[in-house]
Amino acid sequence: MELFKERGTTRRGFLGAGVSALGAAWAAPRRKKIPVALELYSVREECKKDIKGTVRAVGQMGYDGVEYFATYFDFGTDLAKELRQIMDDLKIRCFSTHNSAKYLLPENLEKAAELNQILGSRQIIQASAPRITTAKGWQEVAENLNQAAEKLKPMGMRVGYHNHGVEFKPVEEKLPWEILAANTTKDVILQFDVGAAMSSGADPVTWIKRYPGRTVSVHVKEYSKDPAKGFRVLLGEGDANWKEIIQAAESVGGVEVYIIEQEGATLPPMETVERCLKTMRKLLA
Repeated sequence: MELFKERGTTRRGFLGAGVSALGAAWAAPRRKKIPVALELYSVREECKKDIKGTVRAVGQMGYDGVEYFATYFDFGTDLAKELRQIMDDLKIRCFSTHNSAKYLLPENLEKAAELNQILGSRQIIQASAPRITTAKGWQEVAENLNQAAEKLKPMGMRVGYHNHGVEFKPVEEKLPWEILAANTTKDVILQFDVGAAMSSGADPVTWIKRYPGRTVSVHVKEYSKDPAKGFRVLLGEGDANWKEIIQAAESVGGVEVYIIEQEGATLPPMETVERCLKTMRKLLA
């Protein structure tokens, strides 16, 4: 009892403060669990050999789902249905697909929508743009995205655009990312690739905060400023400030899914993505 008196309190007061603190912790809102998916481009060689086995292995690792890259457009409905069954059995999902620009053109959009619906995806993401050298060219990309968004909306689907480094390099004194954001409706997702943006010197936190609610998905790609390493580093071993990036994505960006993408590493691809998943779980804990 004397110990508590020396510190200016009593045992009763000390215990009461402890109970109050616990009560406050219990009353605090629980952080929303954001799913973690894998961009299958990270294991592209494995996908070429055995797409069904690769998707199954990814699900068994503990990923919440996948993002298919552009080759999915050639799956056909039968394979798409088989993959959907595998995902359903594993209780994982396809959050989105990456698409070449041509897949969003009117003559291909219907097929893309059909395959995405079979796979369970509700987001058709344009993976990149052709080489564009004018601001007008980027405005045309934005308009194409708007037109696709309008056609997909009645189906309960969305369209989006995924950045590389080029979107953060000036074209006629404007950044393509700014042009795309300013000239697309809020229905168009701005899928933010962290490592790709960093490779052009962009600060991910700044850009995520600049467009509230539009960073519906984040590509979790590590990057090292060491030219000898670049993208060839595992998640958590580069220069990305993941704590601040995650905080910005969840408090302002409106993120609904984190998608791990690994472009290169010294480890075998399947081991690499498994290690990245474990690191991501720690970052989100």
